[in-house]
Amino acid sequence: MTSSDELLTVGRLAAEEGCRLLRTAEPGKITVKDDRDFVTDLDLRIQEKVCRFLGSRTPGIGFVGEEAGQHEESDHEQPYRWILDPIDGTSNFIHGIPLCAVSLALVHNGIPVIGIIKAPFLDLEYHASAGHGAFRNDARIKVSHTNSLENAIVSIGDYAVGADAAEKNRQRFAVTTALAGRVERVRMLGSAALDLAWVADGRLDACVSMSNKPWDTAAGVLIARESGAVVTDSDGSAHSLTAEHTIAASPAIAPLLLDLIASAR
Repeated sequence: MTSSDELLTVGRLAAEEGCRLLRTAEPGKITVKDDRDFVTDLDLRIQEKVCRFLGSRTPGIGFVGEEAGQHEESDHEQPYRWILDPIDGTSNFIHGIPLCAVSLALVHNGIPVIGIIKAPFLDLEYHASAGHGAFRNDARIKVSHTNSLENAIVSIGDYAVGADAAEKNRQRFAVTTALAGRVERVRMLGSAALDLAWVADGRLDACVSMSNKPWDTAAGVLIARESGAVVTDSDGSAHSLTAEHTIAASPAIAPLLLDLIASAR
């Protein structure tokens, strides 16, 4: 197996391959995947390019991408897998909002060990490997020192669309209401990858996502953890790729935030 440093380098190069397209190409055809959920031709082009690059550099490692048709089912049985969101924040990208990113993680037996998030329109790259800290544009980053909810900026994940959206959003609205009544400000960025990266970077004090899709969260969860953030499910259990929700926060406010979410639910 290639070393962790070598795999991180390959991952960063692969993410940059995707970002070159994201910086310069048009969205192309926009297809409806589900109710108010879209995929562009560029999502597919980036995924294909990154998949091909990683396949040539790390042929023994599986690949799973958000967009259908880009991986084999056997990949799920491999201990090491790359997990890609070619454009995290596709709706933002379609509307010219720069809050979007290429998000790439390497997981081993379901645990993220390498994470890269590149936001080309913000000139930001975040990366981490397990046990070696988190970095923004190669500078070490740490989670914020905020110790009260009243001084916390907290982002919340997108509201649900598609099947059962009304039921799912009842929970999201309740959590939003609880946050609005307690924290300094609530934000919705529209990119789970940037939510987690900005908790890692201290730009946000916490993020709350009432969902957990591996391509959205795997890279950011590792980066947040390596910066010192507490990352859990909403019940306080350790976060995993199979967790129901994704909560990341500075250590001092994590228990306060989890209590607030529990009371809202």
